[in-house]
Amino acid sequence: MSRLLRNADHRRMPWKNGGGETVEVIVHPEGASLSDFGWRVSMAGVASDGPFSVFPGIDRTLAVLTGDGMELSIEGLGERLLTPKSAPLPFPADAPTTARLPGGPITDLNVMTRRGVFRHGLAHHVAEGAKALPASSGQRLLLALEPLGVSTADGLVGLQPLDALVLDSAEEAEVVPAGASAAFYLVEITPA
Repeated sequence: MSRLLRNADHRRMPWKNGGGETVEVIVHPEGASLSDFGWRVSMAGVASDGPFSVFPGIDRTLAVLTGDGMELSIEGLGERLLTPKSAPLPFPADAPTTARLPGGPITDLNVMTRRGVFRHGLAHHVAEGAKALPASSGQRLLLALEPLGVSTADGLVGLQPLDALVLDSAEEAEVVPAGASAAFYLVEITPA
């Protein structure tokens, strides 16, 4: 059974460190706080250079949705440049991390899972024509970057940019672009 999460309904909340605003797409378990979630998918507008919030015991993957890019300095991993064309970057959310914005503000996509309890994957896809979504042993979340439809057993669900659709592991689904092609991110959450 799929569940549609409209961008307009996503929960807006301050960053853990107070340095900006997060748009929470979904959190598990529902209603969990920043200190006790099992997994979480969110987006954030980053408008200035500064430190990331530290989340003990959490693994994170970050992708840049809009803007020129973000340079990250991650303790133990060094310097990394993320742009909208970069592959998503996995790193420990408890490693001290600082961001620099060489080209101005960006918007990012952030997937976090509690280490030892859940694992996650984040991948960018482009559907040129109908594209079947890969099966998973856990839950999947599709975040649309362009208008698209997702065909499921329940019928065709239309998504606008930054709308999300949660799919169960056994659910077969196919992405159908509204135009010639449609870009989206696919999040997979599995038990550790």
